[in-house]
Amino acid sequence: MYINAIIGGGITAAGGILAAASLVAKARANAQELIDKLVPYQGWIGGCMFFWGVWETFEAVTSIGRIGEMGVLPFVFLVLIAVADLLVGFLLAFGLITKYALRGNQAAIEKGQMLRSKLATAQIPLGILAIVMGIAYAVVIGILS
Repeated sequence: MYINAIIGGGITAAGGILAAASLVAKARANAQELIDKLVPYQGWIGGCMFFWGVWETFEAVTSIGRIGEMGVLPFVFLVLIAVADLLVGFLLAFGLITKYALRGNQAAIEKGQMLRSKLATAQIPLGILAIVMGIAYAVVIGILS
């Protein structure tokens, strides 16, 4: 279980670094090197995050009835990681999504572009959320394992 937390948290944090790249690059001198290494994999990292976020959103929705037994804090944690993965994943994987999933459907591509432009205004805060949640996911699940 711990290896899943490391992989999941790592992917979420890497996506967050890409989403908040301009802010991260300003904060650390050597951060641009890390970002440059991640950029070629941006679409695939985003795709993993997006589909992982879909699954986590499904888990969060089906867990609403169990908030009493699982506790509010774990539920909020689940919702935040789902939001971070789903939205940052969508932003990073948009090119791949349009290339493979929306191919030939111009109306869906236009709706996707509109959604992406709305989300892009929140890309840096979502990236920061993804960095924090990715690290927290790896640490919390690692401790509980």
